[in-house]
Amino acid sequence: MSNILKETFQEVAQAVFPLALAIGLLLLLFVGVSWNDLISFLIATAITALGMIFFLTGVKVSMLPIGGAIGGDLPKHNSLGFIALIVFLFSFFVAIAEPNVIVLINLVDSALQGSIDRNLLLFSIAFGVGFLMAIAILRIIYGTPIRYLFAAIYSFILVLSFFVPADFLAISFDSGSVTTGAIIVPVLMGLGVGVASVLQDRSELDGFGLIGLATTGPILSLMLLGVLSS
Repeated sequence: MSNILKETFQEVAQAVFPLALAIGLLLLLFVGVSWNDLISFLIATAITALGMIFFLTGVKVSMLPIGGAIGGDLPKHNSLGFIALIVFLFSFFVAIAEPNVIVLINLVDSALQGSIDRNLLLFSIAFGVGFLMAIAILRIIYGTPIRYLFAAIYSFILVLSFFVPADFLAISFDSGSVTTGAIIVPVLMGLGVGVASVLQDRSELDGFGLIGLATTGPILSLMLLGVLSS
């Protein structure tokens, strides 16, 4: 535990310190903020860094092992329907808990002044992640080359882009990027590696690529939502 905490502290420090230094210099040289405002910024940055340390430590200690444990246990049930259902539900709720998704929904709600229901957006993104994760896990089980899935999905996305309203098109692609957050990535990646590690004729490398597939789920679901609502 102490080693993980120390490692996480170093990671956060390497990420936050250069950014805080650059912003502090910009504030002093170009914006001309007062020393009180600068001190408030530094205190807030330290609090943010501390929160990131505890958050990422929790992810490494709990969320990542949980994903791997569930992934390693699923193939033992010998039921594709059961595996797909559990993966879908697990991924669905992980997406709902992802902070980046909440940030996107808040920004969209503010920009569009509540014209799109927040819960509809949230559940559409989560459904897309869950659906594509279920397909991705089945791909591992069947041994289907991942390039075929990517080719089919992005071809469908390209066709849909000609029919989706401009507002929904932009939101759809951003919804894919926010599903690569601090919760989704370790949990779902651990899930995929866990499944691949217990299957015969599969290596743990087969468990990679799931995040890339999962990011296409929200794009597709919001595009379809845009087409239906137009």
